[in-house]
Amino acid sequence: MRKNPVPPELQTTVSHVSDCCLRSFHGYQIKRTFNVIQSDLNRTLKPFDLRMITYSALVLIVDNPGLRQSQLAEAMDIERPNLVVIIDELERRDLIVRDRLPQDRRAYALKATLAGRHLCDNAIAAVKVHENRLTQGISPDALTSAMKVMQLIEANRSREG
Repeated sequence: MRKNPVPPELQTTVSHVSDCCLRSFHGYQIKRTFNVIQSDLNRTLKPFDLRMITYSALVLIVDNPGLRQSQLAEAMDIERPNLVVIIDELERRDLIVRDRLPQDRRAYALKATLAGRHLCDNAIAAVKVHENRLTQGISPDALTSAMKVMQLIEANRSREG
């Protein structure tokens, strides 16, 4: 049996966990905010049978017809082997097609089908409602500033890498 190193008179019961120290870090606050956004986005995309990652891939393919798988992996910042599962799922659902590139038989050009474009349009409309709901009461100037700050943080990572 293990002995408790803290004497009973010094033991307390925590009724509320304070994360004040962590909340002073931008990364922690961004992660907490992302958790809220992701949870609501998952509910928003569920009727379309999409996840955040499949939605992102579909939007990029619709917006960039003929995109190569390697370009999509880079744009999504994911490993190419992980992308194959996503592409397979979208193709199985007849939302996209893979066409071999004549100049490089190892590469595929990705294109959305008509069904994929329709689903994408409907999902984007739902995501806009989701974003409007979550940003309700926040001024357009504040949202623009927040977007600029996030872009600057991302750019700083690029300069270090």
